[in-house]
Amino acid sequence: MAAFTSIIRKSASSMAPLAFRVVRGQRNHSSFVFAAVNHARISHNTRSLAPLAPTFRFYSSQSKKPSSDESLLRVIDSEIQCAIETADHEQVEEIPSGFPFEIQDDPGVQTITLKRTYQGEEIQVEVHMPDLVSGEKNDDHDEDEHDDQATQSSIPLLVNVSKKDGPSLEFTCTAYPDEIEIDSLAVKHPENEDELAYSGPDFHDLDENLQKSFHKYLEIRGIKPSTTNFLHEYMINKDSKEYLLWLKKVKSFVEA
Repeated sequence: MAAFTSIIRKSASSMAPLAFRVVRGQRNHSSFVFAAVNHARISHNTRSLAPLAPTFRFYSSQSKKPSSDESLLRVIDSEIQCAIETADHEQVEEIPSGFPFEIQDDPGVQTITLKRTYQGEEIQVEVHMPDLVSGEKNDDHDEDEHDDQATQSSIPLLVNVSKKDGPSLEFTCTAYPDEIEIDSLAVKHPENEDELAYSGPDFHDLDENLQKSFHKYLEIRGIKPSTTNFLHEYMINKDSKEYLLWLKKVKSFVEA
């Protein structure tokens, strides 16, 4: 009997630490659950107060282009494609035989320069972009010579004829198909560029024979319809080339 009692006491003694550990484990679990609930409540309250706290946002240094820029680039691309398809931008103008001038044509410049030497004279012609018109006539005007010119495309010319280091004659002209008009004539002195210098009378007020003589003067030096008709086509082609080049430069700027 004493032995049996001793066994029970030992068993009870060995079970006591286990029971203590179970109870302590339950207490720790309850504490953990309580702490988790409190944490969730605190987190919920913190989120509810978040809008009151300052917000920090970080953006990439390479921000996206505005949609308006992207739309503009699409339109530019469409216009470039249209210019390529509708214009002979790669066409090389064949200079006709007997053309008396050397042509200086720099890309990106709206004029070309013609040069030649004629019996000791230096002749230089600045040719500008063509003035293109629809060709429709105004019914309210009489169909006189000036009305016909108003419906024709033309190119402006600035012709300078010089002799060594002395003065030069400067003609401003308008070249129409098969016809050249002299608009003004001035004497230029390299050492005197005074803007108030007398530039001469209006060319159309000169004696008719004198006007015809000056036309002949320019014709001998190469300013004649066969020359200007070619220049007209040349400048139309240049205009299309320069427009395409301008579009590409604009595109490069917008997409940079």
